[in-house]
Amino acid sequence: MPDPLMYQQDNFVVLETNQPEQFLTTIELLEKLKSELQKIDFKDLPFELQQFDSPAAQAQHLIDTSCELDVGIGKYLQWYAVRLEK
Repeated sequence: MPDPLMYQQDNFVVLETNQPEQFLTTIELLEKLKSELQKIDFKDLPFELQQFDSPAAQAQHLIDTSCELDVGIGKYLQWYAVRLEK
């Protein structure tokens, strides 16, 4: 049986165009994604995100189901769960 610690997502490494890698908590990543989602026109959002009525719900869905957000041609925003403690 897998250890439940394997599924904890408390910290993330975030990779962004022209930025050094950042380590963010779940709350910080949620805020970052909400901010990025507000910059994208609703009709340009992926269809799966259009079903949610708020950037907070969209951001949470992304954290739960994905590891990247399309932020434009030639740009990227990716996040990966990491464990910072041994």
